[in-house]
Amino acid sequence: MHTIGGVEVYLVRHGIAEPRGAGDDARRELTAYGTERLRAAAAGLGRLSVEVERVLSSPYARAWQTAEILSEELGWPAPEAFEQLAPSASGADCLSALGHRAGASLALVGHQPGLSELASLLLAGDEQVVRIDLRKAGVACLEAPVGLTPGSGILRWVASARMLRRLGR
Repeated sequence: MHTIGGVEVYLVRHGIAEPRGAGDDARRELTAYGTERLRAAAAGLGRLSVEVERVLSSPYARAWQTAEILSEELGWPAPEAFEQLAPSASGADCLSALGHRAGASLALVGHQPGLSELASLLLAGDEQVVRIDLRKAGVACLEAPVGLTPGSGILRWVASARMLRRLGR
């Protein structure tokens, strides 16, 4: 699925991770269960023929592992660390830093609420207008003109991990 003169942006929330605890949040990894379910969801993305030219990921362990699994399972490019996808960053931080990094198709692997804020910013020009329930290992596909300007995007689809797993069977 490629656009003519635009950018396809796939927003991917990380898979199920270890519970929050007293340790460093950046080091929380995917659980074995989360990894298994993510691989099954990746099969569904494969059935949708989702291909990307570039994968940018939060450097946090759970997101990075998600990006690596998607690269392995789908033949996507190796992920590149992108600090603006960390949980502390906003959708506006991410959008302003994307600039030259966008090609014809781009996967952004990160966290909530940042991914939903980014979607809202692209779709409505404001981080708080559009609410997207992007659950763990869920994916949203947006299309926007090159330049990714606020308010210029179109929501193509949103798929929960459950939907993707069922598609992949």
